[in-house]
Amino acid sequence: MSTSVETPSPKNSNATDTANDDAALQPRVAGPLRRGVGAKRAVLGAIVPLVLLLLWWLSTSVLGIFSPVQLPSPGSVVEAGIDLAQRGELWTHVGISVQRVLLGFAIGAVLGLTFGSLVGLSKWADALLTPTIGAFRAVPSLAWVPLLILWMKIGEDSKVTLIAIGAFFPIFTTVYMALRHVDKNLVEAGRAFGLSGLKLLTTIQLPAVVPSVFSGLRLALAQAWLFLVAAELIASSMGLGFLLTDSQNNGRTDRLLLAIILLAVIGKITDAILGVVERKAVSRWA
Repeated sequence: MSTSVETPSPKNSNATDTANDDAALQPRVAGPLRRGVGAKRAVLGAIVPLVLLLLWWLSTSVLGIFSPVQLPSPGSVVEAGIDLAQRGELWTHVGISVQRVLLGFAIGAVLGLTFGSLVGLSKWADALLTPTIGAFRAVPSLAWVPLLILWMKIGEDSKVTLIAIGAFFPIFTTVYMALRHVDKNLVEAGRAFGLSGLKLLTTIQLPAVVPSVFSGLRLALAQAWLFLVAAELIASSMGLGFLLTDSQNNGRTDRLLLAIILLAVIGKITDAILGVVERKAVSRWA
Protein backbone atom coordinates (compact mmCIF):
# COMPACT_ATOMS: atom_id res chain seq x y z
CA MET A 1 0.00 0.00 0.00
CA SER A 2 1.60 3.28 -1.08
CA THR A 3 1.18 6.61 0.66
CA SER A 4 1.10 9.66 -1.53
CA VAL A 5 2.38 13.00 -0.27
CA GLU A 6 0.56 15.96 -1.70
CA THR A 7 2.98 18.62 -2.88
CA PRO A 8 1.75 22.21 -3.06
CA SER A 9 1.57 23.51 -6.55
CA PRO A 10 4.02 26.25 -7.55
CA LYS A 11 1.09 28.53 -8.29
CA ASN A 12 -0.33 28.24 -4.74
CA SER A 13 3.15 28.57 -3.24
CA ASN A 14 3.82 31.76 -5.19
CA ALA A 15 0.48 33.21 -4.14
CA THR A 16 1.21 32.45 -0.48
CA ASP A 17 4.69 33.95 -0.69
CA THR A 18 3.27 37.08 -2.34
CA ALA A 19 0.64 37.46 0.39
CA ASN A 20 3.29 37.04 3.09
CA ASP A 21 5.55 39.57 1.41
CA ASP A 22 2.67 42.07 1.17
CA ALA A 23 1.80 41.57 4.84
CA ALA A 24 5.42 42.11 5.85
CA LEU A 25 5.71 45.15 3.61
CA GLN A 26 2.63 46.96 4.95
CA PRO A 27 4.12 47.99 8.34
CA ARG A 28 7.33 49.13 6.66
CA VAL A 29 5.34 51.29 4.22
CA ALA A 30 2.81 52.58 6.76
CA GLY A 31 5.50 53.91 9.10
CA PRO A 32 7.12 56.32 6.61
CA LEU A 33 3.69 57.37 5.32
CA ARG A 34 2.53 58.30 8.82
CA ARG A 35 5.77 60.15 9.50
CA GLY A 36 5.39 62.00 6.20
CA VAL A 37 1.84 63.08 7.03
CA GLY A 38 2.95 64.14 10.52
CA ALA A 39 5.82 66.21 9.12
CA LYS A 40 3.50 67.88 6.62
CA ARG A 41 1.02 68.80 9.37
CA ALA A 42 3.85 70.18 11.51
CA VAL A 43 5.08 72.38 8.65
CA LEU A 44 1.58 73.66 7.89
CA GLY A 45 0.90 74.27 11.57
CA ALA A 46 4.05 76.38 11.89
CA ILE A 47 3.07 78.78 9.09
CA VAL A 48 0.61 80.94 11.07
CA PRO A 49 2.87 81.37 14.16
CA LEU A 50 5.80 82.32 11.93
CA VAL A 51 3.67 84.84 10.01
CA LEU A 52 2.43 86.36 13.28
CA LEU A 53 6.00 86.54 14.57
CA LEU A 54 7.11 88.29 11.38
CA LEU A 55 4.25 90.81 11.59
CA TRP A 56 5.04 91.41 15.25
CA TRP A 57 8.71 92.06 14.46
CA LEU A 58 7.89 94.35 11.52
CA SER A 59 5.33 96.41 13.45
CA THR A 60 7.62 96.95 16.44
CA SER A 61 11.27 96.76 15.37
CA VAL A 62 11.06 98.01 11.76
CA LEU A 63 8.00 100.20 11.24
CA GLY A 64 7.60 101.39 14.83
CA ILE A 65 3.80 101.29 14.67
CA PHE A 66 3.52 100.49 18.38
CA SER A 67 5.40 101.95 21.32
CA PRO A 68 7.36 99.57 23.60
CA VAL A 69 4.72 100.07 26.29
CA GLN A 70 1.89 99.02 23.96
CA LEU A 71 3.67 96.15 22.24
CA PRO A 72 7.33 95.33 22.98
CA SER A 73 9.45 93.78 20.25
CA PRO A 74 10.09 90.01 20.17
CA GLY A 75 13.68 90.73 21.22
CA SER A 76 12.51 92.58 24.33
CA VAL A 77 10.29 89.65 25.33
CA VAL A 78 13.18 87.21 24.86
CA GLU A 79 15.44 89.45 26.97
CA ALA A 80 12.78 89.55 29.71
CA GLY A 81 12.63 85.76 29.67
CA ILE A 82 16.42 85.45 29.88
CA ASP A 83 16.51 87.93 32.76
CA LEU A 84 13.88 85.98 34.74
CA ALA A 85 15.61 82.68 33.96
CA GLN A 86 18.97 83.97 35.20
CA ARG A 87 17.34 85.05 38.45
CA GLY A 88 15.76 81.60 38.81
CA GLU A 89 12.26 83.09 38.85
CA LEU A 90 11.08 81.87 35.44
CA TRP A 91 11.33 78.15 36.17
CA THR A 92 9.73 78.68 39.57
CA HIS A 93 6.70 80.33 37.96
CA VAL A 94 6.47 77.64 35.27
CA GLY A 95 6.97 74.75 37.68
CA ILE A 96 4.36 75.84 40.22
CA SER A 97 1.78 76.53 37.49
CA VAL A 98 2.34 73.15 35.83
CA GLN A 99 2.08 71.45 39.22
CA ARG A 100 -1.21 73.18 40.02
CA VAL A 101 -2.69 72.41 36.62
CA LEU A 102 -1.73 68.74 36.63
CA LEU A 103 -2.98 68.17 40.17
CA GLY A 104 -6.26 70.00 39.60
CA PHE A 105 -6.71 68.29 36.23
CA ALA A 106 -6.14 64.85 37.76
CA ILE A 107 -8.69 65.44 40.53
CA GLY A 108 -11.26 66.93 38.16
CA ALA A 109 -10.78 64.16 35.60
CA VAL A 110 -11.23 61.37 38.16
CA LEU A 111 -14.37 62.98 39.57
CA GLY A 112 -15.71 63.76 36.09
CA LEU A 113 -15.12 60.21 34.91
CA THR A 114 -16.77 58.79 38.04
CA PHE A 115 -19.87 60.99 38.01
CA GLY A 116 -20.14 60.87 34.21
CA SER A 117 -20.15 57.08 34.32
CA LEU A 118 -22.68 57.03 37.14
CA VAL A 119 -25.09 59.43 35.44
CA GLY A 120 -24.56 57.88 32.02
CA LEU A 121 -25.40 54.38 33.26
CA SER A 122 -28.18 55.09 35.75
CA LYS A 123 -31.47 56.77 34.89
CA TRP A 124 -32.04 57.45 38.57
CA ALA A 125 -28.66 59.17 38.93
CA ASP A 126 -29.35 61.10 35.72
CA ALA A 127 -32.65 62.43 37.05
CA LEU A 128 -31.15 63.16 40.47
CA LEU A 129 -27.80 64.79 39.59
CA THR A 130 -27.90 66.21 36.06
CA PRO A 131 -30.03 69.33 36.82
CA THR A 132 -27.78 70.34 39.73
CA ILE A 133 -24.51 69.68 37.90
CA GLY A 134 -25.84 71.55 34.86
CA ALA A 135 -26.62 74.57 37.04
CA PHE A 136 -23.15 74.58 38.63
CA ARG A 137 -21.58 74.34 35.17
CA ALA A 138 -23.07 77.74 34.31
CA VAL A 139 -21.28 79.47 37.21
CA PRO A 140 -18.34 81.61 35.98
CA SER A 141 -14.90 80.63 37.26
CA LEU A 142 -14.28 83.89 39.16
CA ALA A 143 -17.55 83.46 41.06
CA TRP A 144 -16.03 80.51 42.92
CA VAL A 145 -13.02 82.50 44.16
CA PRO A 146 -14.61 84.28 47.18
CA LEU A 147 -16.29 81.08 48.37
CA LEU A 148 -13.10 79.02 48.07
CA ILE A 149 -11.13 81.66 50.00
CA LEU A 150 -13.81 81.63 52.72
CA TRP A 151 -13.80 77.84 52.97
CA MET A 152 -10.15 76.95 52.34
CA LYS A 153 -8.38 80.21 53.12
CA ILE A 154 -5.51 81.46 50.95
CA GLY A 155 -3.31 78.56 49.93
CA GLU A 156 -2.76 75.77 47.46
CA ASP A 157 -5.98 73.94 48.34
CA SER A 158 -8.22 76.72 47.06
CA LYS A 159 -6.22 77.11 43.84
CA VAL A 160 -6.14 73.39 43.04
CA THR A 161 -9.85 73.07 43.86
CA LEU A 162 -10.75 75.85 41.43
CA ILE A 163 -8.72 74.19 38.66
CA ALA A 164 -10.37 70.85 39.47
CA ILE A 165 -13.80 72.48 39.13
CA GLY A 166 -12.84 73.73 35.68
CA ALA A 167 -11.55 70.31 34.61
CA PHE A 168 -14.55 68.41 35.99
CA PHE A 169 -17.32 69.60 33.69
CA PRO A 170 -15.89 68.78 30.22
CA ILE A 171 -15.01 65.19 31.12
CA PHE A 172 -18.31 64.71 32.97
CA THR A 173 -20.33 65.91 29.99
CA THR A 174 -18.48 63.91 27.34
CA VAL A 175 -18.48 60.65 29.34
CA TYR A 176 -22.13 61.06 30.26
CA MET A 177 -23.23 61.72 26.68
CA ALA A 178 -20.98 58.99 25.22
CA LEU A 179 -22.32 56.31 27.58
CA ARG A 180 -25.85 57.34 26.69
CA HIS A 181 -25.10 56.56 23.03
CA VAL A 182 -23.20 53.27 23.36
CA ASP A 183 -24.42 50.70 20.83
CA LYS A 184 -27.13 48.71 22.62
CA ASN A 185 -26.22 45.59 20.64
CA LEU A 186 -22.75 45.62 22.26
CA VAL A 187 -24.28 45.90 25.71
CA GLU A 188 -26.75 43.08 25.05
CA ALA A 189 -23.94 40.89 23.71
CA GLY A 190 -21.96 41.51 26.90
CA ARG A 191 -24.94 40.61 29.05
CA ALA A 192 -25.42 37.45 27.00
CA PHE A 193 -21.91 36.43 28.07
CA GLY A 194 -22.80 36.99 31.71
CA LEU A 195 -21.33 40.46 32.16
CA SER A 196 -23.05 42.96 34.42
CA GLY A 197 -22.36 45.94 36.64
CA LEU A 198 -18.71 46.99 36.94
CA LYS A 199 -17.53 44.12 34.73
CA LEU A 200 -19.86 45.24 31.93
CA LEU A 201 -18.69 48.83 32.35
CA THR A 202 -14.96 48.04 32.17
CA THR A 203 -15.23 45.36 29.47
CA ILE A 204 -17.82 46.76 27.06
CA GLN A 205 -19.00 50.27 27.81
CA LEU A 206 -15.82 52.17 28.69
CA PRO A 207 -13.78 50.73 25.77
CA ALA A 208 -16.63 51.78 23.47
CA VAL A 209 -16.33 55.39 24.62
CA VAL A 210 -12.51 55.66 24.78
CA PRO A 211 -12.34 58.28 21.95
CA SER A 212 -15.00 60.39 23.67
CA VAL A 213 -13.26 60.04 27.03
CA PHE A 214 -10.01 61.39 25.60
CA SER A 215 -11.84 64.21 23.83
CA GLY A 216 -13.24 65.15 27.21
CA LEU A 217 -9.81 64.86 28.84
CA ARG A 218 -8.28 67.22 26.29
CA LEU A 219 -11.09 69.73 26.80
CA ALA A 220 -10.66 69.35 30.56
CA LEU A 221 -6.92 70.01 30.28
CA ALA A 222 -7.61 73.17 28.26
CA GLN A 223 -10.11 74.30 30.90
CA ALA A 224 -7.57 73.59 33.63
CA TRP A 225 -5.14 76.03 32.00
CA LEU A 226 -7.93 78.61 31.64
CA PHE A 227 -8.88 78.29 35.30
CA LEU A 228 -5.22 78.51 36.34
CA VAL A 229 -5.10 82.27 35.82
CA ALA A 230 -8.25 82.74 37.90
CA ALA A 231 -6.80 80.42 40.55
CA GLU A 232 -3.55 82.36 40.76
CA LEU A 233 -5.47 85.56 41.39
CA ILE A 234 -6.10 84.16 44.89
CA ALA A 235 -3.28 86.06 46.65
CA SER A 236 -0.63 84.12 44.79
CA SER A 237 3.06 85.00 44.87
CA MET A 238 4.20 82.45 42.27
CA GLY A 239 2.99 81.07 38.96
CA LEU A 240 2.34 82.34 35.46
CA GLY A 241 -0.99 83.85 36.48
CA PHE A 242 0.80 85.84 39.17
CA LEU A 243 3.43 86.89 36.60
CA LEU A 244 0.61 88.22 34.41
CA THR A 245 -0.99 90.37 37.09
CA ASP A 246 2.34 91.48 38.60
CA SER A 247 3.60 92.54 35.16
CA GLN A 248 0.40 94.49 34.55
CA ASN A 249 0.69 96.30 37.88
CA ASN A 250 4.33 97.21 37.19
CA GLY A 251 3.83 98.19 33.55
CA ARG A 252 6.09 95.37 32.29
CA THR A 253 4.37 94.55 29.02
CA ASP A 254 7.36 92.46 27.94
CA ARG A 255 6.93 90.11 30.90
CA LEU A 256 3.17 90.10 30.42
CA LEU A 257 3.56 88.92 26.83
CA LEU A 258 6.15 86.38 27.97
CA ALA A 259 3.63 84.89 30.42
CA ILE A 260 0.95 84.70 27.70
CA ILE A 261 3.34 82.99 25.28
CA LEU A 262 4.47 80.51 27.95
CA LEU A 263 0.85 79.65 28.80
CA ALA A 264 0.14 79.02 25.12
CA VAL A 265 3.28 76.94 24.50
CA ILE A 266 3.06 74.83 27.67
CA GLY A 267 -0.66 74.30 27.14
CA LYS A 268 0.00 73.08 23.61
CA ILE A 269 2.79 70.77 24.77
CA THR A 270 0.60 69.14 27.43
CA ASP A 271 -2.22 68.75 24.91
CA ALA A 272 0.18 67.13 22.43
CA ILE A 273 1.37 64.67 25.09
CA LEU A 274 -2.23 63.77 25.89
CA GLY A 275 -2.86 63.38 22.15
CA VAL A 276 -0.07 60.78 21.91
CA VAL A 277 -1.58 58.87 24.84
CA GLU A 278 -4.98 59.11 23.15
CA ARG A 279 -3.73 57.57 19.90
CA LYS A 280 -2.10 54.68 21.76
CA ALA A 281 -5.20 54.08 23.89
CA VAL A 282 -7.59 54.22 20.94
CA SER A 283 -5.47 51.80 18.90
CA ARG A 284 -5.36 49.39 21.85
CA TRP A 285 -8.85 49.53 23.34
CA ALA A 286 -11.26 51.21 20.93
